[in-house]
Amino acid sequence: MDDINLKGKTALVVGGSRGIGHAAGQCLADLGANLVLTARNQDDADKAAETISGAVGFGAHAGDEEAAQRCVDFTLERFGGLDILVNNAATNAAYGPLADQHYEAFRKTIDLNLWAPIMWSSLAAKGWMLEHGGAIVNTASLGGFITEPNLGVYNASKAALIHITKQSAVELAPKVRVNAVAPGVVRTKLSEVLWREHEQALNNSLPLGRIGEPEDIGRAIAFLASDAAGWMTGQTLVIDGGAIL
Repeated sequence: MDDINLKGKTALVVGGSRGIGHAAGQCLADLGANLVLTARNQDDADKAAETISGAVGFGAHAGDEEAAQRCVDFTLERFGGLDILVNNAATNAAYGPLADQHYEAFRKTIDLNLWAPIMWSSLAAKGWMLEHGGAIVNTASLGGFITEPNLGVYNASKAALIHITKQSAVELAPKVRVNAVAPGVVRTKLSEVLWREHEQALNNSLPLGRIGEPEDIGRAIAFLASDAAGWMTGQTLVIDGGAIL
């Protein structure tokens, strides 16, 4: 497994200040990658970067195209390349039954969960990867494969992201690999409503007996970004403790 080595590579994690994004950043840095973490504002980005040796924070709302372009430019100027992009930023603004949704919550969810990964991937590809090669990993969700109460819009956005992962893998080949992870319930703030009040019952329902930790997903993201997954593209790796079974 000597391929699990990212020394000399540069990784950009969009939405990397906490949860899965921060765990992915830590795993990538542990494997030797230069690391840029984004957050909505510079203070949060700096605080997150301070917890990972050598990481740099950049304040950029994931849905802001001008900020995204500045971030990609900064990464290229600072480290001389952009080899790995992790599209992790997401929202669940449209929580509740479909019949109770309104357009603003729907638009916010689609903009951040679907358009932002397309946009950041385009900037990374055109700015570096199409010429030099690279790997993109999207954070989808187990919800992209199933139905769940109150998560119709969120899960629809993740199902679409799984398809976009496949489409991008074809369009950006052969220089760029594009894969995704599909986490089940993980101990993050975004999914807190799903586990906070009934964690033990949820644990008991899972074949592996526990909900996920951010590091469970971070390690999988690092694998997909590495040369160990060099013949994988267009795939979505389900990491859910056996929930889908």
